[in-house]
Amino acid sequence: MSLRFAILTALVERDSTGLELTRRFDRSIGYFWPATHQQIYRELDRMRAGDLIREVPTDGKPGRGQPRRFTITADGRRLLRGWISEIEDPDVVRSGVSVRLRAAAALDDPDAARPALEHQRAYRTAMLEQYRAIEQRDFVEVRGEARSTLQHLVLRLGILLEETWLTWLDEALDTIDRLDPTPDSSADRSGTVP
Repeated sequence: MSLRFAILTALVERDSTGLELTRRFDRSIGYFWPATHQQIYRELDRMRAGDLIREVPTDGKPGRGQPRRFTITADGRRLLRGWISEIEDPDVVRSGVSVRLRAAAALDDPDAARPALEHQRAYRTAMLEQYRAIEQRDFVEVRGEARSTLQHLVLRLGILLEETWLTWLDEALDTIDRLDPTPDSSADRSGTVP
């Protein structure tokens, strides 16, 4: 997937200025497809040049200093509609904390991974709380309309992923607690002393 399709999706939902888009990425879309403000503005320029979006008049006086508001064009809608049904392989999961845990195992020093695991746990807990707050704020009364129901489903994925991460992190920390905390650094992997 590219940033282009996340921006097109946002513009189908509502016309936006570049600043409004960056704020929406910071608050919602970016949880699932992160992008910097510079990346968003560069992509807006490319999409405008490719006739996928166009500027629309803004409220107030036109002129310099007025933010540019964008809307999706018919070509942009066609591209987005075609992209929705494309088949692609799932994203590859990269997990630095998993590699750290494996390195700690290889070095026979499981407790060395504890700070990374605890940091991940705190981060994932905060994300889960944030997702649940969004759910309470925006989806307590889902009316059965397709847009809000499917948007809620995307948020539910985030909630379930964070819950899964927390379950795994708790299991990893509990496992480390049950292991012998004193590695024998004088022994190599075959168990012989160098």
